[in-house]
Amino acid sequence: MIGAWRHLLRALHLKTLSLWTPKTCFSLNAGAFWTSVTRCGLHTKPSMPPCDFTPERYQVVFLVNSGSEANDLAMLMARAHSDSTDIISFRGAYHGCSPYTLGLTNVGIYKMDLPHGMGCQPTMCPDIFRGPWGGSHCRDSPVQTIRKCSCAPDCCQAKDQYIEQFKDTLSTSVAKSIAGFFAEPIQGVNGVVQYPKGFLKEAFELVRERGGVCIADEVQTGFGRLGSHFWGFQTHDVLPDIVTMAKGIGNGFPMAAVVTTPEIAKSLTKHLLHFNTFGGNPMACAIGSAVLEVIKEENLQENSQEVGTYMLLKLAKLRDEFEIVGDVRGKGLMIGIEMVKDKESRQPLPREEVNQIHHDCKCMGLLIGRGGLFSQTFRIAPSMCITKPEADFAVEVFRSALIQHMERRAKLKF
Repeated sequence: MIGAWRHLLRALHLKTLSLWTPKTCFSLNAGAFWTSVTRCGLHTKPSMPPCDFTPERYQVVFLVNSGSEANDLAMLMARAHSDSTDIISFRGAYHGCSPYTLGLTNVGIYKMDLPHGMGCQPTMCPDIFRGPWGGSHCRDSPVQTIRKCSCAPDCCQAKDQYIEQFKDTLSTSVAKSIAGFFAEPIQGVNGVVQYPKGFLKEAFELVRERGGVCIADEVQTGFGRLGSHFWGFQTHDVLPDIVTMAKGIGNGFPMAAVVTTPEIAKSLTKHLLHFNTFGGNPMACAIGSAVLEVIKEENLQENSQEVGTYMLLKLAKLRDEFEIVGDVRGKGLMIGIEMVKDKESRQPLPREEVNQIHHDCKCMGLLIGRGGLFSQTFRIAPSMCITKPEADFAVEVFRSALIQHMERRAKLKF
């Protein structure tokens, strides 16, 4: 899975830079002279190594500089291929802050009064903790919600209800033919929100019935972070038409990619002379290649699975211990801890209180992120080389911060 990526990036680094044109791909090699490759595609030489990081359908790679840029290009591809405009994304989704992707991003703090993101339609996020439906066996995680359900092992009533909502969006908010549907395999900025098992598979089928393409945004979930699989979409048993990726691809260096089928890539070339000045530059490719080497040699995907599951199970005990810890969820080293006023109402813990807990963690040497529509969820996505002792430290610091907070609350009552 990693091998073809490494060969591709090495070839880009050592052999050529590539420039897309509608009919040919011109390559500038290390000898600084131009050659022409007549096949339409991204080539580092007349025959690019097979890109078996996913099934054979993904044979074209566009290297760009950021996740927002990758999603911009994916939007353009979807519209070019479908000859339609409307693109659907989840409420709570984050797909970038560029003028184009702001339409896909449905988090209030990223919205503007100025026109942006035309043709983008939000749909209900199938959030089985905060949403209207959810049960105790819905998600692909070692830790389930505390919500109860009467579902049989092979069915999920919550998934069926959310699919009905998705159908309602298709029936009322978009044209009969649509360009596509964007989804993060697990929502990141919205607080590590997971969908019911089987939801994305059915949603993808509905989108394709409307002529749309399905795009998986792997910017936060890809490159082994989820542990069980290298790509997040694999955990949903789906094959997207376009995959976007960034962040982990360069370990902090500005690098991203869009991967798709030859058919979709050719649709783009019929509409646009696409090129990218810095995408796929030799330094980025050298760094990307080195990152893949480390992921493989240090078994970081396996570490994400082992240490992430270990941490999730320890954090789940805090949910049982503290009333204000409403939900612990995630997969591998992508973990969310949602704070609530109480478990019965599931109302978000006031931001001032979450701020206090966050500050106490920092003072004790633990830096963690925040997410959720109300900034009520702690987001844990550490370096994939984290160890179990470091996970123990993080859990103990977080527990201490919760104890301090509960003691403050108790004093305020008297």
